[in-house]
Amino acid sequence: MSNANKPMRSALKNVRGLGAAKEGVQHWWMQRVTAVAMIPLLLVMLVCLLKLASGDHAAVAVAFKHPLFALVALLSILAVFWHMKLGLQVVIEDYVHSEGLKLVSLLGITFATFILGGIAALSVLKLFFGA
Repeated sequence: MSNANKPMRSALKNVRGLGAAKEGVQHWWMQRVTAVAMIPLLLVMLVCLLKLASGDHAAVAVAFKHPLFALVALLSILAVFWHMKLGLQVVIEDYVHSEGLKLVSLLGITFATFILGGIAALSVLKLFFGA
């Protein structure tokens, strides 16, 4: 194979894993990390919420006052919304070809996930602090 047919990549670029997008595999890894983090978090949340399903509002409020339960709920919210943002970002980057629409869509999903995740986290914190 002649040098003219070889892609031009430096050794440092190969080590860092940087491709044409200059982001490497960080986005891919973050999707996998959040997915793996959600497995135990959501299983614990599911078990706890199923136990609370027959309770009234007061029982749920008492459960969220426990620091460990509130922490698991907050970490679950963080992992779910971060994973959702990353997934939607990939879909938009892959399937929206208009640069203007892509930019607006990416800003929209970022804004929406932070607002919705913030509302969910605030709800947990409100129950935890009893406000």
